[in-house]
Amino acid sequence: MRSWIERNLERGCPPEQLIEGLIAQRFDPPIAHGLIRAFVDARAAGTPLTLDTVRLDVPDAAYVSDPPRIAAGHSIQVADRQVSVVARVSKPVIAVLANVVSAEECEALIALARPRLRPSTVVDPVTGEHRAADYRDSEATFFVPGETPLIAALDARFSAIMNMPIDHGEGLQVLRYGPGNRYAPHVDFLIPRNEASEQSLRRSGQRVSSLVTYLNDVPGGGETTFPHAGLSVCPMRGNAVYFEYCNSRGQVDAASLHAGAPVTGGEKWAVTKWMRQRPFVAIPRASTSRGRSGDRSSHPQRRSQQRAGEDRQTGTRNDHSPVIVVDEQPGGDRGAKCETSLQR
Repeated sequence: MRSWIERNLERGCPPEQLIEGLIAQRFDPPIAHGLIRAFVDARAAGTPLTLDTVRLDVPDAAYVSDPPRIAAGHSIQVADRQVSVVARVSKPVIAVLANVVSAEECEALIALARPRLRPSTVVDPVTGEHRAADYRDSEATFFVPGETPLIAALDARFSAIMNMPIDHGEGLQVLRYGPGNRYAPHVDFLIPRNEASEQSLRRSGQRVSSLVTYLNDVPGGGETTFPHAGLSVCPMRGNAVYFEYCNSRGQVDAASLHAGAPVTGGEKWAVTKWMRQRPFVAIPRASTSRGRSGDRSSHPQRRSQQRAGEDRQTGTRNDHSPVIVVDEQPGGDRGAKCETSLQR
C-alpha cells in the first residue's frame, strides 16, 4: 500500500483520487482520508514516512447509539402543522418525513434562492482551501438565520422537527442540481483535519444531525442514498430526510455516509439544515459592513459568495464533510493518469 500511495503522489495524482481508490478497496472513509493525508503532509514537510504504521485521528469505530433526538411516533406536531413520519431506520438514525414545507413555501424559497446561486465548492482534504470539484457539481446559496420572515419560519420549524434549540442551527443552505448533477458519498460531521475544521469545532461543537428537505418533485434520479442502511429516498416536494450522526459522548457515526444520486430528469432543489452540539457561532471577522444577524456582508449575493465552511452567519457548507469521495472522472491534475486499484 505504501508504494501505491507514494507512486501515485509522485506522479501528481490528486489526493482525492487516492482516497477514492482506498474506499473502493473497502477502507473505512475516515481511515482512507487519514492515510492519504499522512503521506501528503509528510511529503510537504520534506520528511517522508519511514515507519510501518501510521497513527490516525479518526472516529472511534465502536459508535454507541443514543436514543434518537427526533421524536418517536408516526407524526411530529410543530407549531403550524403535523409532520408525518413515513419511514424510520434505527442504525444509523434516519427518518423520512412528509408535509415538512408547503408547496407555496417551496416555490417562494426557490424564487428567493435562484438569483443568489453560485457553483458549489468543497474543502481540500489537505489544505482546507475551498475549490470546485467534479464530484460536486450543484449550485448553492446560504441564508442568515432569520434573514426573512420565510427563513425565520423555516428555521423555527426545522429546529422543532430536529428537537434542537434554534440557536444551534447553521444557516439554511439551498441547493440546485441540474441534469446529471450529483454529490458523491460523504458525511456531514466534522473531523479536525485542518485549521478551519478545528476552529469550527472549538466554536460550536460537532454537527449532530441534518435535515434535507426537497423543494420540488424530481422527474428522474436525485435520490438521497444511504449505502450502509441500504436506503434510497426519492425527492418529493415538501418531504424531507432527517439523520443523526453524533452521540452524547461526542462520537460520530460513519454509517451516516450518504450521497446525492445523479439527476436524470428535470432538476432537483433542496434545502439543508445542520444542527450543532452548542449554539452556532460565526467566525470572527473585522469589517465595517455588517448585515443582519451579525453577517459580515449586507449584500445577499456577496453573502452567498463568502468563503464556504468558515461558519459565517450565511451558514457552514457541507464541504466540511471529513470524507471526500471522488467520482470516476478525475479532478485536479488532468494530466495525471492514476492507478485506480490498490495493489497490496
